[in-house]
Amino acid sequence: MSDTKLNILISGSGIAGATAAFYLHQSGFNVTVVERAPSVRPQGQNIDVRGAGVRVIREMGAEDTVRANLTGEIGMRFVDANNVVRGEFAADQSGQTQTFTSDIEILRGTLAKVLYDRVKDKAEWIFGDYISEIEQSDEKVHVTFAKGAPPRDFDLIIGADGLFSQTRSLAFEERNKDVVKSLGQFMAYFAIPKGDTDSEWSRWYNAPGGRVIMTRPDNMGGTRAFTGIMSEDQKLHEAARGTMQQQKDLMRELFADAGWEADRVLEGMVDSEDFYMQQTAQVKMPIWSSGRVALIGDAAYCPSPISGMGTSVALCGAYVLAGELKKHQGDYRTAFAEYERILRPYVTKAQWLLPGAPGFAVPQTKWGISILNGFLSFFTWSKLGVLLTKFGPLASGIDLPDYGFGDSTKE
Repeated sequence: MSDTKLNILISGSGIAGATAAFYLHQSGFNVTVVERAPSVRPQGQNIDVRGAGVRVIREMGAEDTVRANLTGEIGMRFVDANNVVRGEFAADQSGQTQTFTSDIEILRGTLAKVLYDRVKDKAEWIFGDYISEIEQSDEKVHVTFAKGAPPRDFDLIIGADGLFSQTRSLAFEERNKDVVKSLGQFMAYFAIPKGDTDSEWSRWYNAPGGRVIMTRPDNMGGTRAFTGIMSEDQKLHEAARGTMQQQKDLMRELFADAGWEADRVLEGMVDSEDFYMQQTAQVKMPIWSSGRVALIGDAAYCPSPISGMGTSVALCGAYVLAGELKKHQGDYRTAFAEYERILRPYVTKAQWLLPGAPGFAVPQTKWGISILNGFLSFFTWSKLGVLLTKFGPLASGIDLPDYGFGDSTKE
């Protein structure tokens, strides 16, 4: 354990934030977490944990609980308007092959709650508030909160507050410009009632106009759905900043004639309480720290949902940053530099996408959809898995350092 009792503020209680809080506490630091939402956010799509990310949750003592709460998804089927399967890709059970479904598929909200439960008594939590001002000096960071928490001084701040990070905006100023790289796609996620055609297979349906509808199993008696569209229509940009009702109305307008099970999905969307819409994007920053502030997870290096690596990268980033602060006894300058040196190659690989992605998977025309379906029919699970594993994010992985956390994380 470190004898340096640094006071560290984490902005964001999600996957990266909770993981960082756990390992920073294990390192002997005093940890405070501020979260804009009134509680740990229960919303979120199906996510997966791959490769080194599994080791991170294992060392937290959380792997058994995670595996007891999986969605049960056994693979992905690409279907046409008549629900005929055009391509079928079974789940990877090894955790080491790049496929559409990993051996750990879990709802984002469930994973966030599991990780929070591992650290809720080990940190101070401020819910319903967020950072509004940051003033750095040689000795401290002075933080002002937006919703009533009194201003406080901290030694370090870790931004784990997502794609459009408030921490990044405040601490990085000019270097925050143009770091969010749009991939030209907007997606909406929500839960709907389970239907007769739903099973343990997820289903992907393409409609002309760069539209996709996907249904996925969950372990709560329902079905998770998303609607996505490749478009730079200004209405989408406006809706992404608008209210939930405006976003739902736009999705109904855009998918009303999509075919397949669109009517059922849109009907379920109307009453969904966990609906949220986001732009598909990556975050690419030249440096992940600024003075006493460092970023982790989507705030620093979002690989985008279509990479399948966002959760694992967030877990590994939180682990490495906490480990380096422990290793260097709170010498944050050295720790931040080593964190970036170790993690940067892994992030670069995780952000790799197949050429043309995501556009090639959501063709604009019926002809393009026919070509994609033919391609999918040709590739068996093994052929596609080998291709993605050879060139995709898991090709290099990351050999996580051993920071001595293992013995102190047993339940």
